[in-house]
Amino acid sequence: MNESIYQQVITLIDSANSQDPTIEEAEGKSWPKELLYSHRMSEMLKRYKSDFDEVLGLGIRAQHIERWKSPRKNYPMDKKGYYQWRTELYKFHANTVGELMKQVGYDDSNIERIKMMVGKKNLKNNPDTQLLEDVIALVFIEFYLVDFYNNHPEYDEDKWIVIILRTWNKMSEEGQKFALSGKLNLPESLVPLIQKSIL
Repeated sequence: MNESIYQQVITLIDSANSQDPTIEEAEGKSWPKELLYSHRMSEMLKRYKSDFDEVLGLGIRAQHIERWKSPRKNYPMDKKGYYQWRTELYKFHANTVGELMKQVGYDDSNIERIKMMVGKKNLKNNPDTQLLEDVIALVFIEFYLVDFYNNHPEYDEDKWIVIILRTWNKMSEEGQKFALSGKLNLPESLVPLIQKSIL
């Protein structure tokens, strides 16, 4: 791993995400929302696949880079608007981290590789993209599923089963095994629902 330019990009990503105006409390301190998310993504990558290379490390760290700059409310509040927002977000994140890599001297092949990954291209066939999806799902389950559940009391059990299955099916078999291995901190209150959804 080229520590010099790799660490430069990590620092640039963290600097960008430190500007997020939304603050969350975690680990006894206040965090800009996307900085916290990016650190959780990196830590999960280390737990899930410790032999990752530098492009994977950067792609995982940059997955939500400067997400607040493209808020959901800027798009029509319907299904079509949601997918338009998500598609343009993927391009924005991919191009943003690609530019940071270019600044510090990464070659075009590595930049294109990370843009394919962060841009969510060729899921299920591109191992980089699939790894990203695995880590996203694992972080969501461990850190964000409970809050998401509590914020949607209007959803019935059938709706939650669909949501959990959708997340589950985005993961590779390896990711699914990790989730059930005891190495992931499943939200205790939702374990019965998770088991009902996937077993």
